[in-house]
Amino acid sequence: MSSMSLWKRISSHADCEQRMAAYYNKKGLYDLRLCLAPWIEDRIMSEQITPNSTNQLEHVAVKFIEDLQQKLLSTRASDQVLKYRLVELCALIQRTPALELYTHLRSGVQKELQLAAEKSVAVASAGQSMPLNTYNMNNAAVAAAVGMNTGYVDASDLLGVAGTGVSPVAGGMPAGIMHNMAETAAPGRVGPAKMELYEVHNQIFQSFNEFTTCSESLKVLVQNYRYMLNAPNSPDAERLFKSLIEDKAALVARLRRSFMFYDQLQDMVITELKNWRRQQALAGNGAQFSENMLDDIQRCFELLESFVTHLLTAVKETLLVRIVNDDPDLNCLLEQVQVAQKNLVCSAFIVDKQPPQVMKTNTRFAASVRWLLGSQLGIHMNPPTVECIIMSELQAQRFVTRGTHMDVTNGSLAGQSSGEIQNCSSTMEYQQSSHVFSASFRNMQLKKIKRAEKKGTESVMDEKFALFFYATTTVNDYQIRVWTLSLPVVVIVHGNQEPQSWATITWDNAFADIVRDPFVVTDRVTWRQLSVALNTKFGSCTQRALTAENLEFLFEKLQRDNIAGERNEYISWNQFCKEPLPDRTFTFWEWFFAIMKLTKDHLLSMWKAGRITGFINKAKAHDDLLRAVTGIGTFLLRFSDSELGGVTIAYVNACGSVTMLSPWTARDFQILNLADRIRDLDMLRCLHPTDVNVQPLDRDLAFGDFYTQRAEPTPRVDGYVPSTIRVQVRTSGDTGSISGTPHHPMQSPPQDSMSMGNYSPRSGMSCNPSSVATTSYYKDDSDSDDSTVAQALENYVNNTAPDDPILDQISHTIYNVCANGPEAQWMMATKSTYAVPSPYNQTVQY
Repeated sequence: MSSMSLWKRISSHADCEQRMAAYYNKKGLYDLRLCLAPWIEDRIMSEQITPNSTNQLEHVAVKFIEDLQQKLLSTRASDQVLKYRLVELCALIQRTPALELYTHLRSGVQKELQLAAEKSVAVASAGQSMPLNTYNMNNAAVAAAVGMNTGYVDASDLLGVAGTGVSPVAGGMPAGIMHNMAETAAPGRVGPAKMELYEVHNQIFQSFNEFTTCSESLKVLVQNYRYMLNAPNSPDAERLFKSLIEDKAALVARLRRSFMFYDQLQDMVITELKNWRRQQALAGNGAQFSENMLDDIQRCFELLESFVTHLLTAVKETLLVRIVNDDPDLNCLLEQVQVAQKNLVCSAFIVDKQPPQVMKTNTRFAASVRWLLGSQLGIHMNPPTVECIIMSELQAQRFVTRGTHMDVTNGSLAGQSSGEIQNCSSTMEYQQSSHVFSASFRNMQLKKIKRAEKKGTESVMDEKFALFFYATTTVNDYQIRVWTLSLPVVVIVHGNQEPQSWATITWDNAFADIVRDPFVVTDRVTWRQLSVALNTKFGSCTQRALTAENLEFLFEKLQRDNIAGERNEYISWNQFCKEPLPDRTFTFWEWFFAIMKLTKDHLLSMWKAGRITGFINKAKAHDDLLRAVTGIGTFLLRFSDSELGGVTIAYVNACGSVTMLSPWTARDFQILNLADRIRDLDMLRCLHPTDVNVQPLDRDLAFGDFYTQRAEPTPRVDGYVPSTIRVQVRTSGDTGSISGTPHHPMQSPPQDSMSMGNYSPRSGMSCNPSSVATTSYYKDDSDSDDSTVAQALENYVNNTAPDDPILDQISHTIYNVCANGPEAQWMMATKSTYAVPSPYNQTVQY
């Protein structure tokens, strides 16, 4: 966790900034370093490169440049000049070899670290301190790979300058901070050391205690100053005057140093709050999230508020000691402390309970805001009222770029709402037991929404809004206005808009930067990033994570235009939810969302128990079943590729080939659930394992816990006969499966005549309320003469091309064979299909 940007520390010293500007301008990268300072530092310092690994370095460099270009393209320019400069930087990056550009930037960051260390040592004796943070750059890897001599300073030299003989405390940094940095530096990890929140709290407490020693010096200074004023003609006046100048200078230096430590700690706590808000956004996609951490962050905010209040008081009292007419340094320090306090107070105002991110009009919802200062400022004695409006993305952008928290006036917000919200105000309440100071909106309702004009292929489901909460109060005799934005929301008016709306929200939650213009997000991410988001979303919704095989299947599904078979590691927003899948009328997200909803609503217990393979294509399911050692009757359940929200059964039939049943959807399961459907199909014997480490399971053992208890039908007093819905699959010698609704042929076999082998009864049917009606007719084998002719015809048909004219003659022969029975008239009446059992699973229609 970076306490302060490295470039911010470098730029605080003109000589350091000048040296590094000259270095970056050698390749025209100075503006790039300024524009993306935090991003470049975090990215370079997070890379781990093995020494002597040139190939790895080149791979890292190429990946870095690709992401750098994407970052520049997603950066919103505040003016026209900057916009043109961003275009020039993109062109520069394209012209410069990736390895050359990357190593130059990486070496520059290393030089900055060296300057930071040198400056911290150089100014130690002067009683000043340059804020320092620990970085463990793996410079040896780069030097070995590209043969560079960078003059790298070892991490041990950065950790409190231990090798110089100067103690951390003497150098101006509290021992607690330096000790923590030394202890938490992760060897082999490129990046800043991570401190736990309780450690940050302890360091605030320690720095605060060290600052309080200034109060005694300030007290002595004020007493001597008053004595000098009261005795201007004293013989010791000149000596006392010089002593006052020296004492005040020393005190100002200590105050400045204390503020630098405070500013560093405040940055750390605010960064931690931003991380918490980022985790809150990820929780919108189902990631695990600890809301209790907010209490720990509040304790840090409260301690910082006490620290900065005492610091502000000390600076004001020091200003009263007027030895010279003008004291610009102290006045500047006063202004800095006041700004820091305002930023602390305003940053502590957050949305702790987010509204629903897919918001339907005229539907009640709740949200709450919290001020993480508790009772520190006394605001709870006269709690303010928090108002709420809804802003469009463009309005939020204009508002954020226009000014800070302090520039907001209630009047200026009157015309900025993009809709009408009922019950949109709430008075803050302080809970003494938990120290929570919050305002709850329990019964809000969005009545109307004003939409922006759409461009191109934009839809209402792509349009982002946000709830804007604001309040006005008085702190330390000055009025302060605080505000905060919720996570982006998509407003819908109909349920069929929900899937695409969730695509917008899921993408934004997963890939938005912590600090950004509302609500800018990249339109292209790596598969690794997207796979985490999909796994998080599906796992939270269905309570079982996706396997590596599941994710690989999803990746292949997204590679729609990759004819050469090469893996494209980047997935665009359009691929994700805009472009239809090949030969389909729906997008990837629509397909994925429908499966997620089906699983949650109808298959949850079976999915959690690992009974559904799910994400597997038809070809692989076919191959896996044919290789199954359990043979005939082995089956698995897979999600349909062709039907939204469908699940199908693939099984090994009696002929040893694979049969695929037509998909069932949510409407089917509202009639009869999946487990009961499986129970009705006797040809399903053994569930194929969903994982290589799992053994095959007997059907009833696998699904017995999910069967519905069927009560025995009892006679009704009104004379009606009760009926039961059961699933049947009409098999033709197990050469295929024919699904249909119940039919009424002239002769029906007894129920127990269905078997796993060739099916010989005169007629049969299947019961699938959602399937298309199809009937198959079979000649009874008990008639020996007719069956002999039928067998001969079957053998002939199996060796005859489907378009052979001889088949017309065969149809007449079949009719003559059946002419003496009632079946002939039935065949003529229904024009049915005569299915000839065949090892090739063919059905010939006459």
